[in-house]
Amino acid sequence: MANTTFTGPIRAGSIRNTTGTTVGTNIANVGQVVMAQSQAITQASAATTIVIPANSQIVEINVYVTTVWSGAATTFGVGTTALATAFTAAGAVDGAAIGVLSVTPGTNATRTGAFIDVGSTDVKIAVTSTNTGDGVGVITVRYIQANNLTA
Repeated sequence: MANTTFTGPIRAGSIRNTTGTTVGTNIANVGQVVMAQSQAITQASAATTIVIPANSQIVEINVYVTTVWSGAATTFGVGTTALATAFTAAGAVDGAAIGVLSVTPGTNATRTGAFIDVGSTDVKIAVTSTNTGDGVGVITVRYIQANNLTA
């Protein structure tokens, strides 16, 4: 199968502009498409090749653990190559069991803000384990490209 690459954001819907008051006829229903990038990771690796475009909104980060994190600690955090704690606190995610882990910013305003809008420059995702070990998995980041929700 061939691949197609183009710049976005990608928008979809049948009514671009609101010109009246009737839903389905003349009220805008165009939204942005959710994008995703995935990469295999190990407990020993930190940087990924996942780059999220500037001003994007992260809607979900999942880690699919296929081999449990091992060693003195089984935890890791998700951030960027510039700031390891951009999306979670250090060691906030526990890879001690096989399964799907939902990565959240917790109750931290700064990290929640980074989910809402990654900032004015592209960010490269990094997974930082508390220690090295045998852990293996896949990280998937779902985002809305260039949603630009910074107030």
